Amino acid sequence: MTLDLARWQFALTSINHFFFVPVTIGLAFLVAMLETAWHRNGQPQFLSLTRFFGTLLVINVAIGVVTGLVQEFEFGMNWSSYSRLVGNIFGAPLAMEGLAAFFLESTFLGLWIFGWDKLSKRVHLLTIWLVFAGTVLSAAFIMMANSWMQHPVGYQLVHGLPQLNDIWAVFTNPVFLWGYFHVVLDSIVTGAAVMLAVSAWQLRKSGQAQAREAFGHTLRLSLAVLVPVLFVDMFVGSELGVIEARYQPMKIAAAEAQWTTCQPCSFSLFQVGGGNGDHTPTQILQIPHLLSLLATNSWNGKVIGLSPLQGSYVARYGPGYYVPNVFIQYWSMRVMAYLAGLFLLLGLWGLWQMRRRSVPANRWFLLAATWAVIAPFVMNTAGWLLTESGRQPWIVQGIALTRQGVSPSVTFTDVVISMVAFGLLYTALGVVDAVLMIKYSRRGLEPPAPAGPDASARVPSMLY
Repeated sequence: MTLDLARWQFALTSINHFFFVPVTIGLAFLVAMLETAWHRNGQPQFLSLTRFFGTLLVINVAIGVVTGLVQEFEFGMNWSSYSRLVGNIFGAPLAMEGLAAFFLESTFLGLWIFGWDKLSKRVHLLTIWLVFAGTVLSAAFIMMANSWMQHPVGYQLVHGLPQLNDIWAVFTNPVFLWGYFHVVLDSIVTGAAVMLAVSAWQLRKSGQAQAREAFGHTLRLSLAVLVPVLFVDMFVGSELGVIEARYQPMKIAAAEAQWTTCQPCSFSLFQVGGGNGDHTPTQILQIPHLLSLLATNSWNGKVIGLSPLQGSYVARYGPGYYVPNVFIQYWSMRVMAYLAGLFLLLGLWGLWQMRRRSVPANRWFLLAATWAVIAPFVMNTAGWLLTESGRQPWIVQGIALTRQGVSPSVTFTDVVISMVAFGLLYTALGVVDAVLMIKYSRRGLEPPAPAGPDASARVPSMLY
């Protein structure tokens, strides 16, 4: 029970924190693009838009930092055995994330916030691009550590403990490379979805011609970023599935509830049953050969089933049940894929409306775009569940089981108390973030003011 509750607690804090990470990366990129547009054409409305969406970025960064700090404590509180086991490897990228990436991001974010009337336009523009660089660098170190848990490389066992002996292998871990680009692209899609939703709401509600013109720019920018990035993201996600099928075949077999080996393999759009207690699902609307393509990049590729994999794992690692939660795997994969497809259709609809020059006038599209902001957060959560639940029962694939990572001295009562405390904290932070994001996304644009070392431009009031 202590192990299960500790897992639930880490899932609670990780999922909540991951609500903010993609928004930070995505909005930092888009705000940098807005300020670049202002730097190049000098139009005051782009300055107002930069400050408007910059305020949303700062709100998200502030709340996101607080939610991320809790996870650092959990490694020592609930997962000290894990920290002792892999601290020699796992600790290095976490330290680099804090000492390099986070300092880079926070330092230049401060310069960006308070440097409007102190830095030249060119230097000020550089600061927001360095903020974006800090966010993607931070994601790189975190994904590097997580990918090592999925596919350990570049280590040797010394007295039973893994020690790093090839840092380049960690940097070039294929699970890291494909997973990292997937996360960055997911984040840009999420940021574009937030900008699209805010712009659509403003176009629906604003009666001012100047505001409608300005938010028309950001709506077109978000669509122009969203559609091609989502196309590339879907390709990268597909290739990541091939990589995971190579190094974590149990995860991919569980994502299809494939209990027997198949060649070629069909992909079921929907099925009934097929969970851990039911090895004979009723599959509905199968697409022939699609699973083979997704898992092997081959029309007739072989996918080993869960039952033979379980037998091979028992022979290799000893008695135990090595199949992850099939229900979570199967539906997480489909929720992520189906919502991505629907979101892509929405983006294509928007581009078609742009081509007809009817985006601001089409209220049905604006309404759909406003509410569609929920989709990327559900997709990101489903992807997180697919990745992390699919690794179970391993905390580090092939090296240590999750039950071996929990702190031996932590009791069930300890975890209950901390989980309640964290639950209340995260609920409060979530409410604060939602209230602030909605409030400042619905306000009007501030009158444009000059910016530069010789001007008296002021930072938006929220940024003080």
